[in-house]
Amino acid sequence: MTGASTLAGGTLVANEILGNKKFGPAEKPFNLNYAIHDGMFKNSAGDDFLNQLKFAYDMGFRAMEDNGLCGRTPEMQSKIGDTMAKLGMSMGVFVLPKGGNGANTLASGKKESVDIFVQGCKTAVEAAKRVNAKWTTMVPGDFARELPIGIQTANVIEGLRKGIEILEKNNLIMVLEPLSDTPDLFLRDSDQTYMICKAVNSPSCKILFDMYHMQRNEGNIINNIDKCWSEIAYFQIGDNPHRNEPTTGEMNYKNIFKHIYEKGFKGVLGMEHGNAKPGKEGEQALIKAYRDSDNFL
Repeated sequence: MTGASTLAGGTLVANEILGNKKFGPAEKPFNLNYAIHDGMFKNSAGDDFLNQLKFAYDMGFRAMEDNGLCGRTPEMQSKIGDTMAKLGMSMGVFVLPKGGNGANTLASGKKESVDIFVQGCKTAVEAAKRVNAKWTTMVPGDFARELPIGIQTANVIEGLRKGIEILEKNNLIMVLEPLSDTPDLFLRDSDQTYMICKAVNSPSCKILFDMYHMQRNEGNIINNIDKCWSEIAYFQIGDNPHRNEPTTGEMNYKNIFKHIYEKGFKGVLGMEHGNAKPGKEGEQALIKAYRDSDNFL
């Protein structure tokens, strides 16, 4: 960490970075590097995202992810990047521009879809530089149901390789995310994603293992993490059902976190979920849930 982790008279140096707004002395960092998102602590820290970052730091969090990063102005991107650098916080994933569901159907093999993806890679590289990001999320889009699955898979692999040429040169890792939102999506399972990453064969093409989506689509979370381990670069968190913080659903995140920690994972785990309860009370409950689930040593 940087000097921002130093206590000065019981108050974080982080207070000086983000003005005089004080949230109290810093809590102990977590064993794993959980990443907050914009709005998660707005009732405690206000609407200013920079103050939310500072509050999260004081609560022990050391990372942030921002799906909407590319929708922010370059000036705001730079402010976020500068603040995180001063705090010693890590940047998690942001979504590759126009790479979301349906906007870019690589499975079709159409040139226009590949062009959208390649342009998104170029835009992502510039945004990543401003916030010191290492990972960008990519969803290949929908099934092209008029084509056999093998042809669709080959189209996706070939299209991804076009973008990889840009990402590798800039040390940016595209993490492919299988989702459960709709059966129309091409990418839905961890083994399917693993196979595609192996075929693309690049350090810039890895798996985003979102445990909420994988619980819904396939279950057997710890076993499937082990099977896909060599290709996993990033995790996301959400309990099932309702997609809120750990301890609010059926998943035993304390055991899952312990397993990931013991395998030596040093990356970021994104908190891509809602708060089960509203207001400041809900935000405190969320922090407690992470403290409880992270208490595995």
